[in-house]
Amino acid sequence: MGQRPKVKGLDQSTTAEVLLRAGVLTGWIGGRHQIADAHEKSKNLITESLGIFESLSYPKKVAEAQTELALCYWRSGEVENARAVLTAALTHLTIDSEIKAKAVLRLAITEKRTDNHHKALRILKKNAALFQKIKNEMLRGCYHQTLADVLENLWAARGPSEYLDRALVEYAAASYHFEQAEHRSYLANVENNLGFLFYKVNHCEEAHEHLDSARRIFSSLKDKSAAAQVDETRARVFLKEKRNTEAEKVARASVRALENSDRQSLLAEALTTHGAALARLGQYGAALSTFRRALDLSEQIGNPSRAAEIALTVFREMGDRLAVLDDAKPVSGRRLTDQVHALEHDVIKHALEAFDGSVTYAAQSLGMSYQNLNNVLSTRHKDLLKYRTPISHRKRRT
Repeated sequence: MGQRPKVKGLDQSTTAEVLLRAGVLTGWIGGRHQIADAHEKSKNLITESLGIFESLSYPKKVAEAQTELALCYWRSGEVENARAVLTAALTHLTIDSEIKAKAVLRLAITEKRTDNHHKALRILKKNAALFQKIKNEMLRGCYHQTLADVLENLWAARGPSEYLDRALVEYAAASYHFEQAEHRSYLANVENNLGFLFYKVNHCEEAHEHLDSARRIFSSLKDKSAAAQVDETRARVFLKEKRNTEAEKVARASVRALENSDRQSLLAEALTTHGAALARLGQYGAALSTFRRALDLSEQIGNPSRAAEIALTVFREMGDRLAVLDDAKPVSGRRLTDQVHALEHDVIKHALEAFDGSVTYAAQSLGMSYQNLNNVLSTRHKDLLKYRTPISHRKRRT
C-alpha cells in the first residue's frame, strides 16, 4: 500500500492495466482500513492508467478506468466530477457488458447522492434489461439495492405509498443475489438500509434488529467506515425514540471513526446527526460548532443539496434559540454558512442577555466551556463583546 507498482520493462498496455488494478485495490483496501490518503493515491494511479489508455486509443479500457475514477470521486464527495466522468464513460460503452452495468449503477448512485431521485430512477429503469442479461450476481444485487434506495427516498419525499412496498421487494431481491454471490459486506449494506427504512416508518424496534445484523457483519469484516455509517443510522433511531444521550454517544463515535477516513460526505451526515443530538441535550454551543463544521464540509466537497439539508436541520433543531423566532428561516440569496453564522450570533446574544452578560452562565446554558465561548466572542462575534460583563482580573498574592 502506498508504493508505486514496479512497471519498468512492461509494455504500455500492461503498465496501464497494472496501474488500474493497483489503483482500484488501493481505494478498496484503504477505504476499509481507513488508511490516510488512500483515496487520493488511488485516484492518482487510476488517472495515470487512464492517460495511457487514451494515448493507446483503447475506448473500452478508457471507459473502465473512468468508471473506477468516478468511484474515487464519489468516495471523497466530489459528486460533480463523478457525474462528468461517468457520463463520458457511458459514451464509450455502446454494448451491454459488466463494465457498462457498473457505470450505470454508479451514475444512478451519484444522482441519488445529490437528491436527484427521479433522474436516478429513470437511469435504472432504462437499463433494467441490461441487469437481467448479465450473469454477475453481485452487480444484479447492487441494481436491486440501488433501486430500493431510490424508491425509499421517493416515498419519503411524499411519493406514492406503493414505492415503500416496492422498495421492500427490491431489498429482498438484493439480499438474494448477494447471498448467491456470498458477498457479506453488501448483505450488511442491505441490512443497514432496511434499518434506515424502518426508522423512517417509525418501526424503531425492527430498525434496531436490522442495524444489529449490519453492525455484526461489518465488525467481523473489520470495516470501520461501514460500521460508523451503521452507528449514524442508529443515532437517528435513538433521536426518534427520544433517547438523546444514547444518540449523542453513538453519533460521536461515528464522527470519530469517519474522521480517520476519506468518506467526507458520510462524515458530513454524521456531524449533522451529532449536532442534532447535542442540540436536544441543550448543548447549543457545541451543536452550533458541529453544524458549522458539517455545513463547511458539504460546501467544500461541492454538495449544495446536502448543505441545504444541514442548514434546515440547524433551524429546525435550534430555531427556538433565536432572539426573533419568526426570522428562523434560510434567507434567499445568502450563503448557508452566513446564515449559520447569523444563527450562532443570535443564540449567543440571547444567552448573554438572559444572564446579564455573564460569560460563565451563558456558556453553561449553551453547553460550551467558558474558554470556548470567550474565544468565539473574540474571533467570530466581536460586536457581542459589549454585552458581556467586564473581565475581572484576580490580584496576585504577595
